Amino acid sequence: MPQPASQRARTPQPLFFQTPDQRTALARERFFEEGIRPSGLVAEAVLQSWLRCCSARQQPRDAVSFEPVSRSRVHASLSRNRQLLQAGNSELGHMEAALGGTDCRVLLTDAQGVIIHATDLPQAHDQPLLRAASRVGVNIAESHIGTSAPGIVVRTGEASSVAGGEHFHQCLHNLYCAAAPIHDIHGQLAGVLDVSVEGGRFPFDAAAVVGTYATTIENRLLQLQSTGQLLLHFQASPTFLDTPLEALAGISPQGRVLWLNGAGRRLTGCHMEDAPTVDSVFGTSIERLMDLHRQKRIQTLRLPNGLGVWIKGRLSGGDGADFNHAVAVEGLPAPSPGPQDHAHKAHTAATAGAVVDAPAAVVLAPSPATRATLVDHSQRLIEVTLAECGGNIAKAARALGVSRGMLYRRLQKSASQHAPASTLGEAQSGDASA
Repeated sequence: MPQPASQRARTPQPLFFQTPDQRTALARERFFEEGIRPSGLVAEAVLQSWLRCCSARQQPRDAVSFEPVSRSRVHASLSRNRQLLQAGNSELGHMEAALGGTDCRVLLTDAQGVIIHATDLPQAHDQPLLRAASRVGVNIAESHIGTSAPGIVVRTGEASSVAGGEHFHQCLHNLYCAAAPIHDIHGQLAGVLDVSVEGGRFPFDAAAVVGTYATTIENRLLQLQSTGQLLLHFQASPTFLDTPLEALAGISPQGRVLWLNGAGRRLTGCHMEDAPTVDSVFGTSIERLMDLHRQKRIQTLRLPNGLGVWIKGRLSGGDGADFNHAVAVEGLPAPSPGPQDHAHKAHTAATAGAVVDAPAAVVLAPSPATRATLVDHSQRLIEVTLAECGGNIAKAARALGVSRGMLYRRLQKSASQHAPASTLGEAQSGDASA
């Protein structure tokens, strides 16, 4: 005997679906037509974005316009994000080369969601949405185009993926995107890296790919913004140094930890509430960390939390001068032999594929000549090099790898603060005789 229509209407729908698209379709039906929260059918970040779009009185059937913002705003965004573009210059090229065999496009936005870099794919004739969206100056923030991966990252600062029907607007259901944040040294969102494709799902793990490249760009940006700081590179394995997996930290001349990247926060357990001291985060003094730069080699360090790490340091001048190479200038004190030699050999073996034991103890040894601040340390390099060159500014500048003008400014500043006025005059006369 057939069931009455009223009973058939109450027949429960199946709880499990075979494809993600079926689950997304059910989520949209429950959310937009029945007003039921479809928890578990779509990611919570997507659901929260739908709620924000509804609160902003957007409608799923609305058309989306990919019109650029004003010329003045585009110019301001490009100017304001010069360092971000510089940090991403090579990595964006590498990423686009890696994706060259696909129909994916790479987008880089500023912190407000305005595109400042986009892949040009003239051969992709079947991507009308991406052709319209992938232009410098187009605003793809949530407030303009509804739910999308870059829009969610702009709003939340967390990596996100949005597939097909998870986009709020129905006209965007052919798009699939994955995006990851890029942060600056203040921990604020600096930009968003996104990879998008139209007409089908990614044939690879797009979230992992975009996350790796975003981390690399972020690390480069952090280093560009860290002039006048001691930059530390460290990791639990030496093979992870100089890779996207390395931990980074910026140290002030006063021995404060100014910033840590994500890997650095995870390794140290420090959440950077109030610019902690190097002693509390790294369990050692600024003098010993300065020795990393002077000795120009990898060493081992036991963190206060008990974790052993491999670590190296680089000093960059506040005016942009990088004195990292200057440690090899003849006449500078040579690194004293000791346990750090074992660390250096172990690192060499590790990079060659050999098994290396984890660091067992702090082997950083302070040099008697190490100064307490970054400023004093770089100034001492200048003074020693200048003495070795007989006071000749031109020779000293070549040895340090900086311009004579920069060296003059450093000497003039030091002379005005510490030295008699005749010191600089003698140095300049020595340069004139070159």
